[in-house]
Parts: sequence; C-alpha cells; structure tokens
Amino acid sequence: MNGNAYSSKDDRELVRAAQKGDTMAFEELVARHRDKVYARAYGMMRNEDAALDLSQEAWVKGWQRLRQFQGESSFSTWITRIVINLCLDQLRKQKRQRTDSLEALSEESGGVERQMPVVVVNPSAGLEREELRQRIDRALDQLSYEHRTALILHEFQDMEYKEIAKVMGCSIGTVMSRLFYARRRMAALLANLKNEDLR
Repeated sequence: MNGNAYSSKDDRELVRAAQKGDTMAFEELVARHRDKVYARAYGMMRNEDAALDLSQEAWVKGWQRLRQFQGESSFSTWITRIVINLCLDQLRKQKRQRTDSLEALSEESGGVERQMPVVVVNPSAGLEREELRQRIDRALDQLSYEHRTALILHEFQDMEYKEIAKVMGCSIGTVMSRLFYARRRMAALLANLKNEDLR
C-alpha cells in the first residue's frame, strides 16, 4: 500500500494492520496522534525536553503493547493514557528526589495561566503576564503532589473524574475532594501572593 492508501484508512483499520506487524500502518498512527501525545506530555511536565522524551517513550511502549489493545476505547485515548502514566511515573520519581516534585519544572514557562480558572486579570491593575505566570507557579508549588496532579489533569488536560481516578489509583470521590481542596487552596494562595506583591 502506498501512503495515500494508509491515510484513507481509519484508526481501527490501521491498528489491525499494525498488530499484524505492518510498521507503515503504525507510522500513520504516529503521524496522526503525535501532536496530541506531545501536547499532553508537555501540559503535565511543562518542560519541552521531558515532554519529547516521554512522548517518544510512549510510542515505543505503544508499539510493544499494541497486541494488548482490544479497542475498548479509541486508539487516541489508549495512547494518551500511556503517556499520562509515563508522566505520572516521572513526576513521582522527581517527588522522591526533591522535597517538591515540581520545584525545578516551575522554572519553565508552562503557559498554564491561560487556563487557570481561579485567576481573573484586571487590565487596569497593570499586572504583567510574566508576573501572573510566576505567581501561579509559586502557588502550584505550594500544593501537595496529589492536589497539584489532580488539578493539572482536570483543569489543564480536560480529563474526566473517572479517568483521573484510574491514573492516580484512587476513587472518584477522592478526586473530587482533591480538586475541591486544590481550587480553594489555589484561590487563597493567589490572593495572599497578590497582597504580598502589593506591599
């Protein structure tokens, strides 16, 4: 089959071909979904190099585990879950290595302020975007690993409660509790940081 023949097939057909060893079919799947996989990794790691490494590792694992894919979900959901788990594993390792698992990562520009729901920027206040990013990073860094991870997955990655519960290994009720606490804590931290800046 030529490239055009592959591009005309849907994901399910490509998966079936790739499961039989067709590397060209898998390459087409990579081409279709690599941007989403990288974006998910970057959203969690907030570091380009780490996101690139982990998204590449996800594709290697995807190929190795492809025969295990039964089609209960879409291929996109399946490969995204792989990269999320890799990112969570990496964040856990960093937590063990440092008192605060995202301390160094917060030095990278994450762009998360565009999606942070508890922040309302008043243009007349003259608050610069860089100041806002730093303030949000400082507040995120003061959350626990569990609360920060739940917040990032839900608010920044648009994951549903049940999916967060699965990847974090807890109940949906626990996820809801962590999100409730994390949002309240972030609002309080951001208010305190704003007051500090005004002094």
